[in-house]
Amino acid sequence: MTQDVLLFFQSHPQALPLYAQLEEEILSRLPQTTVKVSKTQITFANRHGFAFVSFNPCRRAKDRPPVWMTVSFGLGRRCPSPRIDAATEPYPGRWTHHLLVSTPEDIDQELLTWLEEAAAFAAAKRR
Repeated sequence: MTQDVLLFFQSHPQALPLYAQLEEEILSRLPQTTVKVSKTQITFANRHGFAFVSFNPCRRAKDRPPVWMTVSFGLGRRCPSPRIDAATEPYPGRWTHHLLVSTPEDIDQELLTWLEEAAAFAAAKRR
């Protein structure tokens, strides 16, 4: 765990184990991934960013559990899963999905498959 990651989670330390699990899963499945920490999000990228961790709320405060983080990813299609809290199409054929992760069980095969698809989608993008 880098110092930048620890600083990112300074105001949400209870979510750090969730992030550590997610990062480990992503990097083990997609070893060419780079991780960039900024003030507002952590970006997982190959040629382009494909997954993002933030504390941007994708649910109203009353609907959020005490420990949470938002995982966002881009796909070439809208994912119809009820797990997705929000989906937008910022460009035609590019869908950004946001979901709340609050337990280790949320980092499951379904989410990891979406992230692998997002990585492939990002790698194939022209710009």
